[in-house]
Amino acid sequence: MIVDYSTKENTLSDDIQRYQKALPYPHIIFDNFLETASAEKALAVFPKIKDDGWIHYVHVNEKKHGLNKLELIPDFIRDEIIHELNSPKFIQYLEQLTGISNLLPDTTIEGGGIHQSEKGGYLNIHADFTVHPHKKNWRRRVNVLVYLNKDWDASYGGALELWEKDMSKCSVKIAPIFNRVVIFNTDEDSYHGFPDPITCPKDVTRKSIALYYFTEEKTGSFKRRSTNYRARPNDGIKAIFIWLDKKMISIYTWIKGTFGINDDFVSKVLNMFRKKK
Repeated sequence: MIVDYSTKENTLSDDIQRYQKALPYPHIIFDNFLETASAEKALAVFPKIKDDGWIHYVHVNEKKHGLNKLELIPDFIRDEIIHELNSPKFIQYLEQLTGISNLLPDTTIEGGGIHQSEKGGYLNIHADFTVHPHKKNWRRRVNVLVYLNKDWDASYGGALELWEKDMSKCSVKIAPIFNRVVIFNTDEDSYHGFPDPITCPKDVTRKSIALYYFTEEKTGSFKRRSTNYRARPNDGIKAIFIWLDKKMISIYTWIKGTFGINDDFVSKVLNMFRKKK
């Protein structure tokens, strides 16, 4: 069993209250969320960044790597963990926890899948894109992040930061420790990230499984917006570059949705240019 639903059902009433009343926006943290042997196996088969299929998100607002080609994700992570976390039973649990009805899993895991950051990696504070890149009436509602970092020292940094809706301050910091799961609403002001470069040793990476959930809405009932990166109060002149990069990403998101391309295609093009240099 990947998830112990009997235990979750016993605490569900309290967890619903914790989730929906949490600040700065609805979220919850669970330790030892996956069955221990499953979490251990997921870590054991977690692929290296140099393996095939990784997309390299390297620009002003982030420096991380993602793998969302299902056929290249290790069988156990794809067929057991991702399959379970996209299953009707888990979706039903998420709907009860969040209070959001009719959630839909993204079986294409566009933008999600497995993520990894090396020493120096970071992800600036942002609110997630609001619409599925290839389903224009799918509104993004919930994130589930599974961390797989054993012996992660606090000195490495990399804590997930949840910021106030007015971007005045960081409200919550969540260490990305092994078998910890963070679930949170992805509203237009659900600002989060790990903005300071991590300082882990070269042979250590920050690993996670990221899954996104949507609801199907009437076309035009909500605003389509790409990832909204925001500067922190102490970012100074860096704020200008964060804003400019955000505008470029907005253009890229429009191109992706209009022409049906994906991050993997763009990553391959960028890698071709790198090889020519």
